[in-house]
Amino acid sequence: MIIGVDLGGTNIRAGLIQGGEVLQSISHKLTNKHSLDATLEQIIAVIEPLVSEEVEGIGIGVPSIVDVDNGVVFDVVNIPSWKKVELKKILEEQFHKPVFVNNDVNCFALGEHQFGAAQPFDSFVAISVGTGLGTAIVINRELYLGVNCGAGEIGYFPYLDKNLEYYSSSSFFDIHDTTAEELFYDAQEGKPKALQVWQEYGHHLGNVLKVVLYAYAPQAVLLGGSISNAYKYFEESMYLSMDDFMYPSLLKQVKVIHSKTENIALLGAAALVPVKALV
Repeated sequence: MIIGVDLGGTNIRAGLIQGGEVLQSISHKLTNKHSLDATLEQIIAVIEPLVSEEVEGIGIGVPSIVDVDNGVVFDVVNIPSWKKVELKKILEEQFHKPVFVNNDVNCFALGEHQFGAAQPFDSFVAISVGTGLGTAIVINRELYLGVNCGAGEIGYFPYLDKNLEYYSSSSFFDIHDTTAEELFYDAQEGKPKALQVWQEYGHHLGNVLKVVLYAYAPQAVLLGGSISNAYKYFEESMYLSMDDFMYPSLLKQVKVIHSKTENIALLGAAALVPVKALV
């Protein structure tokens, strides 16, 4: 058995995994993000109930750049206290199990390639939209990490008066004095204002996809993350904003897929333990 952990900017989840199935999972809301000790205590508290002699290792995805070889996490944007954290060392000393650390969106891509919608593709880009905007790149069935998992950080590309992430993640909904969750429920009730905001969001996300297509020309783009749960409300405007893409023949060949694989972040994190890379 393996423990997979997904550290997000909002929540921490851990799951006990065997044979590609999540046997048990625990989730806590991440609090006191300005305290490194407090956040580490929360991570330990989520993992600890799952640890047993049968557990072979722990894989953890984090929303930032990572020195994969040494398991050191740097500069987590949505957790201000995490500047340089020797996470592998800390967790191995705590649990006496091998620990493997990677970027959370890389884990999402890894999980989808092994267990989900990306299995048919040799090269694809995974995009996760939630608290932030994250991207993972798979080329010829292998994750392309760059230095310290720094490849694919397209969210920081300049866009309008901010950057792509600002208009394509949870911060976009702050502009409208609401949250993605509230707008999702309002859209389900057919409220015009909510539907209009989702269309506006789709326009911005379509521009993100154009950047991905120009940069990587992948076989597929996989959309995941909490905001993607509202996919049907922004899908149309997302595609409309891509109408001016310069290479229509390429656009026709690229498949845009909404990830629906349950617990994919945990499965991807757990997959770090035996392989640390796509095979």
